[in-house]
Amino acid sequence: MVKRVEISALMKASGVQFGTSGARGLVEAMDAGVCYAYATAFWQALGHGAEVVLGHDLRPSSPAIARACAAAFGALGVRVRYAGALPTPALALYARGLGAPALVVTGSHIPFDRNGIKFYGPDGEISKRDEQAMLAVTVELPESISPAALPAPERAAEDQYLRRYLDFFGAGCLAGMRVAVYEHSSVGRDVLRRILEALGAQVLALGRTDIFVPIDTEAVGPDDVARARAWAAQHAFDAILSTDGDADRPLIGDERGQWLRGDIVGILCAQFLQADVVVTPVSSNSAVELCGAFGQVLRTAIGSPYVIEAMEGAGGAGGVVAGYEANGGFLLGSAVERGGRRLEALPTRDAVLPMLALLCMARRDGIKLSELAPRLPARYTHSDRLQAFPLAHSRAILAGLAGDAAATAALMAPDAGAVDRVDHTDGYRVTFGSGETVHLRPSGNAPELRCYAEAGSAQRAQLLCEACLARLDAARR
Repeated sequence: MVKRVEISALMKASGVQFGTSGARGLVEAMDAGVCYAYATAFWQALGHGAEVVLGHDLRPSSPAIARACAAAFGALGVRVRYAGALPTPALALYARGLGAPALVVTGSHIPFDRNGIKFYGPDGEISKRDEQAMLAVTVELPESISPAALPAPERAAEDQYLRRYLDFFGAGCLAGMRVAVYEHSSVGRDVLRRILEALGAQVLALGRTDIFVPIDTEAVGPDDVARARAWAAQHAFDAILSTDGDADRPLIGDERGQWLRGDIVGILCAQFLQADVVVTPVSSNSAVELCGAFGQVLRTAIGSPYVIEAMEGAGGAGGVVAGYEANGGFLLGSAVERGGRRLEALPTRDAVLPMLALLCMARRDGIKLSELAPRLPARYTHSDRLQAFPLAHSRAILAGLAGDAAATAALMAPDAGAVDRVDHTDGYRVTFGSGETVHLRPSGNAPELRCYAEAGSAQRAQLLCEACLARLDAARR
């Protein structure tokens, strides 16, 4: 016996909704029926061919969700190519090579009690238009769902990911470098070590745990800041590397254990690749324009689908097209050729490419990793968030600020001068008379209100961000 379910209605009832990248919700809401329905809607709206690639991260809830999705594909007569627990970009690369869609079970960096599903067509991440097409689907949902057994993982996906970087950067390019890897619960911890060692680096593994750790590369917690500095004092290394949970966002630290901001990492990676066109969200550091390294810089709303859409639009102009987000995830919109080697496009967030680009840039220029960022214009960003902050409350605050310059200045930055201009591309981004910027934006993935600030010093950017969030937190109490 089956029942017909509208995905749009299921989304509202379950709270499992599309955010900036994929569908996410509370683990308790992502039961077998919800996950089965989403997988079915994905295939009915966007499926191609006879097979799909399936993988997941290391969250405890992820294998069960993957089994429910596999059951849906089995009922549709679709062959599941199970790649196991691997970085999201490795799964996307494998599916792209096969010309097959992919489904990745991951909540990325969001809290432990949540999870999500990312959807890929044969060419890469689905668009916002594709999400709307899925929401319009009505699926048949069995009364009882028996999760499918997952087969042994295919090793080809991991091997292809390693080969991508070994072929482009070359064996031995990192010989003599000592690189620490903060492993925590990242799904990329083992394959990252494989890649670094294949390129000649000596790898020091640190902080491995089987308890899931929700690392947010855009708002690094104080414990991880202190941990990296302590490790740097204890061990000698050239860099410390880590990722978020599904290993599509890098966390890169220098030899002092100082984490680099993701939008600075993006600029440096784009410079190394000699990009002609760079696409990045409105929240990223303005040093990308000020450095003068790129022929064109395009700004978008926050979220990889928007970056990908803009990269596709810029692809006809020729040259190297690249994109990045403020979280450090790097997207390659066109192939790069260097010294007879070729790196194919991979238009989805990747953590490994910016890691290797910065290591190779430092080695090429004969400098330490800590000396890379100071070569850029002196603009500094800081971001953080208020958690358990309902979306409706965030929207009400932003609506109350609209058109009220005095209230905006008082809440967001009372000592930064008058409001100069407001950008509504994504959230409420205000530039003040001092040239400083504060940007408020409700998260698309969780009940959080994010704040981004930019100023002429790291300390000032941090102060702007933290003071604004403190005023918002006090106002809700």
